[in-house]
Amino acid sequence: MRLLAALLIALSSMPAFAADTGMPAGETQRPVADPLISRHLDSLEYRYEVDEDGDYKLTFEIDDKRSQLAYVLSATETFGNLQIREIWSPAYRASSAQFPADVANRLLEDSQSSKLGGWVKQGDMAVFVVKIAADAAAGELDDALDFVLRAADQMEAALTQGKDEF
Repeated sequence: MRLLAALLIALSSMPAFAADTGMPAGETQRPVADPLISRHLDSLEYRYEVDEDGDYKLTFEIDDKRSQLAYVLSATETFGNLQIREIWSPAYRASSAQFPADVANRLLEDSQSSKLGGWVKQGDMAVFVVKIAADAAAGELDDALDFVLRAADQMEAALTQGKDEF
């Protein structure tokens, strides 16, 4: 019994470590930007910045009057043998936590007819998301970015009577 008590006292005096990082509990590791994405974006000669989440933030000029924001996420997700990466672009910000019914229906209808990707709700924002293979080639990433940007900018213009927030 004394051995068990001594062991418990010894363990309780050791610093706690986070399960997957080996870092002391309460400390978080800054997300790391995926170097594959920077190589692809550099080869495409795109200007970007890496945000605090390790994601790539890009802004593109759509025409003389409009621009559009896009993100390429560094973190990937896995399902079975598939490993995917998200590319997304915001298009609409609601005035409350709920979207108006006509806006929600318009987004659902657009998702159904989309060749690639669809609309998701993130808080008070509608975001167009395309999911591609995590190891997609630079040309595939470029195509996904092009589609995301066009879809989001067109929807933003339609839902906001031509305003350009994103």
